[in-house]
Amino acid sequence: MTSSQLTFALLMPTLNEVNGLRSVLPRIDRSLFKEMIVVDGHSTDGTIEYAREQGLTVLLQPGIGLTDAQEHAYRHSTADVLIMFTPDGNSLPELLAPLCAKLAEGYDMVIVSRYLPPAKSEDDDVITAFGNWMFTRIINLLFGGHYTDVLVGFRGYTRAAVERMGLPQMTTASRFRRRFPRMNSWETGSSIRAARLKLKVAEIPGDEPKRIGGTRKLSIIRNGFGTVFQILYDFFFFRPPTV
Repeated sequence: MTSSQLTFALLMPTLNEVNGLRSVLPRIDRSLFKEMIVVDGHSTDGTIEYAREQGLTVLLQPGIGLTDAQEHAYRHSTADVLIMFTPDGNSLPELLAPLCAKLAEGYDMVIVSRYLPPAKSEDDDVITAFGNWMFTRIINLLFGGHYTDVLVGFRGYTRAAVERMGLPQMTTASRFRRRFPRMNSWETGSSIRAARLKLKVAEIPGDEPKRIGGTRKLSIIRNGFGTVFQILYDFFFFRPPTV
């Protein structure tokens, strides 16, 4: 398949994000995508109704949490390339075209980095910025990565790369992972596994504005421990599948 034949899906997890959707959706070039899928965690602010009015495919999450939303979106998409996009204002719609173009060059994963110059984050605080700096360097050291931002959600993957990395199977890989869902992050997992599998990865710079409406769902302490456990678990137990 040539790059011009690739199909793209825009996957958007939501939970009470109607204000963000109203702001970013008109700025998205819909011609880029074969599918635009909202996976909603049972919003009560009109997110579901607005998304349907705009002609988006809306799926209701069977479980809770971002990883569950990503798995559900993946299973209901048929496109060759999956773009994870948070419609809360943190991700700039204007970067979707360069992200798709970069993936079309033959990369397995492309990250929109908040810390690749000249990009900057207006949403990270001192604690979250330090956490990302620390985890980025740990993953680079342990797994041979060359990242500047391992925790950002705004990134694209080929379907083949998602399957090779085993991202949809993380939550069922062991009893331990089932018990601690915060150690099943696609962002951390893909950063680790793409490096270990030596996939073709690139970053492009992308500013992160402050979110629009809603509230931050991330628990700094719980997610921080989850990231530590995920790094340690994959360091000791994840081995590249033979192909």
